[in-house]
Amino acid sequence: MIEARHLRVLRAVAATGSFSAAGRELGCTQPAVSQQMKALETSVGTPLLVRSGREMRLTQAGEALVRHAAGIIAGLTAAEEEVAAIAGLRAGRVRLVSFPSGSSTLVPTALAALRAAHPGTRVSLEEAEPPQSVRMLREGDCDIALAFRYERTVRDQENEWDDLVVRPLLSDRLVALVPERHRLAAAGSVAIGDLAREPWIAGCPRCRGQLVEVCEGAGFTPRIDFATDDYPAVVGLVGAGLGVAVLPQLATESVRPRGARMVTLEPAVRREVVALTLPDLAQVPAVAATLDELERAADGK
Repeated sequence: MIEARHLRVLRAVAATGSFSAAGRELGCTQPAVSQQMKALETSVGTPLLVRSGREMRLTQAGEALVRHAAGIIAGLTAAEEEVAAIAGLRAGRVRLVSFPSGSSTLVPTALAALRAAHPGTRVSLEEAEPPQSVRMLREGDCDIALAFRYERTVRDQENEWDDLVVRPLLSDRLVALVPERHRLAAAGSVAIGDLAREPWIAGCPRCRGQLVEVCEGAGFTPRIDFATDDYPAVVGLVGAGLGVAVLPQLATESVRPRGARMVTLEPAVRREVVALTLPDLAQVPAVAATLDELERAADGK
């Protein structure tokens, strides 16, 4: 394998015409130059210099290698500078995937802070619900996945993230959403069983599964008339009197509940919101900085 330091020595020898002069230029001894040239000739498997008395000239192979050395060294220098910039957060790229309510609440605050602190770092954002977002992370399609799982099912899912770095962000409580003219609209809190006979508007597949599980735990199966991943659509359907719903509190921050009222749900149902990445990616400065800002954004909730 050809080493960059050997190429630098070869160029110095070719430019100065001797080992001693090359040593002076490089700040090392003549024996050190000789030793590195021997190592380079061993690596390429052919002589690179012809020594005749005090004269020294390049062989044809030596001339070819010197010709390529300038471009190789320039490329390595550019690579070293780029890597140093990334390591120093003067540059870098992070691919972030988030579920919608995280995209509208945690992500903007985190990315604004990241840009202010490290303007050279670029972050792209794509939306996906778990488990799709987690699958994207494992398949190399993103660097950080904002995800969630419900506390009642954590025990069943406790091993699903064992291969990932998990950064806990917050515990997000669910709230009930009812039409403003509903009999329970003015209630301080409701039990899930109080809504047993209502038509329901359900959310994403994972949220829908959690809704069915909670309702069945209260002794009934919800009649789901509508299902949509779009939280404004959920609010619109509830506001139009077409049913009731439960929403994560995080989601209510980015929607205006026109025609609907939010009511505390008892007993409390929560989801754990986390940022996930791969162990190797967690060591990348731009990824680590993004995780830190997401955690700070969550602390403000």
